[in-house]
Amino acid sequence: MPELPEVEGVVRALVPAVEGKTIEKVELSKTIYSSWSEGKQCIIKNIEPNLFEEVFQGMTIDKINRRAKYIYFYLKKDEEHFLFVNHLGMTGAWFVVTKINEITEEKFRKHIHAIFYLKSGELLIYADIRRFGEMRFISNENEHPPLLQMAPEPFDDAACQYFIEKCELPKYRNKAIKEVIMDGQVISGCGNIYATESLFKMGIHPARKVSRISKKRKIELFEVIRNILQQSIEMGGSTISDYRNINGEAGGMQHRLKMYGKKSCPQCGTSTKSLVIGGRTSVYCPQCQH
Repeated sequence: MPELPEVEGVVRALVPAVEGKTIEKVELSKTIYSSWSEGKQCIIKNIEPNLFEEVFQGMTIDKINRRAKYIYFYLKKDEEHFLFVNHLGMTGAWFVVTKINEITEEKFRKHIHAIFYLKSGELLIYADIRRFGEMRFISNENEHPPLLQMAPEPFDDAACQYFIEKCELPKYRNKAIKEVIMDGQVISGCGNIYATESLFKMGIHPARKVSRISKKRKIELFEVIRNILQQSIEMGGSTISDYRNINGEAGGMQHRLKMYGKKSCPQCGTSTKSLVIGGRTSVYCPQCQH
């Protein structure tokens, strides 16, 4: 699943490609329409597909930025402002092309679910192989409360103190540290990949309870998470399976990962072990992480 660095990479590529451009029309896939008819709301949330297609007509993409793992498209029409929020889920990807066959990977061409026709003649395309992504058209964040509950950006000055304070709450104190740092209400944008890497670098067992880690170590852990996220942004994110930046570009951080997906520890050579924490498989070194 794309985490903060991967989403940041997508946003940085989308900004020069489509910011300031106007949408003529939108077409959604038959899959989306059939899911809605079955009451499942695949990808498109909170607004019926036919209305989703209509509401974008004449909208200008005023600005694009990232919040945690979400992409925010700020839209404008007739001096009114709206917000289009996208979560990439596990396999969501954006493409800016002039024709569909410019998308080189067939697996993405086969799973196109939204085409935004731009007045510039380009196509802004959203593809999603496993269809776990989300798109919401809202006036502002207040219309989708989970957006208001996200932790500060990890690069914000107050983010570390926020993390420490959250860790002191009863609901988190007795949880595994891995589960807590993957919680978007505690740290924004840190998922399984970068939580695994950070805990390995700190020598902390992923199942260790938050209450059994000193404040000093928590601060050090937060700084490690922040540094690893920044490093991954600079490397274009991690392409583990289906993550792509726009137009099929892969990241490079996967070549620098030390523990995620590894069979043996790069420090001591011990075979790694795994366990499920917070619904995700956690790989760790039984010798180096305690």
